[in-house]
Amino acid sequence: MTDFIIKSTVSLIILLGIYYLFLEKEKMHRFNRFYLLFSLVLSFAIPFITIEVAVESLPKPLVSQSVPAPAPVLTPTQDQVIASRVTTIQEAETNYMPIVLWSLYALATAFLVIRFGKNIYSLILKTKKSRTVAFNCSTLVLSKEEQLPHTFLKYIFINEDDYNSHNIQEELYTHELTHVRQKHTYDVLFIEIVKTLFWFNPILVFYKKAIQLNHEFLADENVVESHKNVPFYQNLLIEKASWNSNFYLASNLNFSVTKKRLIMMTKNTSKSRALLKKIALVPILAGLIFASCIEKTAAKDKEPEVWINGERVKDSEMHLPISNWKKNQANENNQTNEAAYFEGVRFIIYKTGTWTKDRLQGKDIILDKTYEELTPKEKDRFKPYLRIPKGHVKKSPTAAELEDYKDAKKYAIWIDDVNVKNTELNNYSPSDIAYVLGSSVMKNARTQKHPQPFQFHFYTHNYFDKKQMGKAPEKYPLDKVEIFDKIIKN
Repeated sequence: MTDFIIKSTVSLIILLGIYYLFLEKEKMHRFNRFYLLFSLVLSFAIPFITIEVAVESLPKPLVSQSVPAPAPVLTPTQDQVIASRVTTIQEAETNYMPIVLWSLYALATAFLVIRFGKNIYSLILKTKKSRTVAFNCSTLVLSKEEQLPHTFLKYIFINEDDYNSHNIQEELYTHELTHVRQKHTYDVLFIEIVKTLFWFNPILVFYKKAIQLNHEFLADENVVESHKNVPFYQNLLIEKASWNSNFYLASNLNFSVTKKRLIMMTKNTSKSRALLKKIALVPILAGLIFASCIEKTAAKDKEPEVWINGERVKDSEMHLPISNWKKNQANENNQTNEAAYFEGVRFIIYKTGTWTKDRLQGKDIILDKTYEELTPKEKDRFKPYLRIPKGHVKKSPTAAELEDYKDAKKYAIWIDDVNVKNTELNNYSPSDIAYVLGSSVMKNARTQKHPQPFQFHFYTHNYFDKKQMGKAPEKYPLDKVEIFDKIIKN
């Protein structure tokens, strides 16, 4: 939402600035009308437009002793139990500020919507209660109120006494009929709706003024072309300039910038000058769209590379269980026999798995056997998950590696299984760290609290020894291993 507000507001300011500097003083009112309306639509569309430009990037290698990636559809084996500690992200505390702000926005918007509807209703009600007279392509609404002629949709509101006494000049009728024929009311209704929804954006007030002034220029232009008497019409405007109108949805004869209208009547803009200004807008608008919507992405949308002990982890290995990365330096002398490790453990394959609040719930069992009951072919299917964890060997990161892990944009950090800020690493030297365990995080698994592409756990010597992380487990810690052929998200 913040990005939408910033981008749309910047675009609104730039486009309106261009209008005031280069277009408003030129006699090209029909084009200006289109430009103002187009500027509003474009400004609110820009935040939703993305132009992706692929750029070659050389991501900084990540060096770690162990960077595991959890299997996507497997309940925890020993390695996944360890990885689950890495991927567990604490829920953020409830932030009530967005709720308060949205509630205030809803209340203010509801009030403005009601006011907007009330004003429209008051104008429509006046057309029904007052005497009406068909007049060319419009309807005259004869009111008892002392007022200048003003227009809403096809209705022209005028004072009944002035109408009966023929005290309304032909130029005024022509002016208001122009508003009706060119449907200026729809422009005003459009900007009012935008203002009602985005009432917190003050730049829209200036857009409304610019749109209404442009309507007056268009109506004045038609009056001058029809009656060929500029001095008389200018005097008429000056005479009526002291009147006020409270109908903010209507096109009014008396607009607050009479001086600009008087000057515009005597101006001329050559066709070549108008054409040049229109052409000049093309690169300006293109530049604005490009600057606002460009999004640089790495070629083929690659994640940063991961290097472990000087060897790059292949992209094809990133989605596999930790053992398939083949980068861990484990204690080769501390191993457990596979049959003894998985003794009595059930291996279950489900046709589908559905995410509940805290786990995957399997449905339609395809296979359900203990390890001892598995055939060689079935064991081969479970082969990626039959790895026996090995005890980890202590190895501290280098000073350069530890410094790199302080990058909060790249890494989410845990120390001894407690989530901390990256700056907490300033309190540790490389020798204080006994072991580093990390993983990449797929885009769809990242959260608002932890948007980083990588997450790492750091274990101190005391914690490493206390948890016996250097010792290989003798038995699989759970009673079953579950695999799902297809995952369904609620």
